[in-house]
Amino acid sequence: MQLTREVLHYPQLDTVLMVEEFIRKNSGEYKKRRLWENLPRKMMYQTFCVIFEYLMGSGKIVTDRKGYVVWIWNPEIVKKYMSKPHLWLK
Repeated sequence: MQLTREVLHYPQLDTVLMVEEFIRKNSGEYKKRRLWENLPRKMMYQTFCVIFEYLMGSGKIVTDRKGYVVWIWNPEIVKKYMSKPHLWLK
């Protein structure tokens, strides 16, 4: 996985885990910007975007048609759906 922009500072692991946990608990409730605004700890939007890109690229989250962020990571289900030729991840 490759980030689309040059990153000067990568987030700490505890920050990435905090964002993951928040998305998992609030799956489908927020769009990207509102998600960032409601995190338990504040961070720069650029840092949040690096984490967001990582989670999207690793197949842990997706956004639905309306832009809501949804936690999808389930290793067994991912294997099942990735084997179907008519389905794909964005």
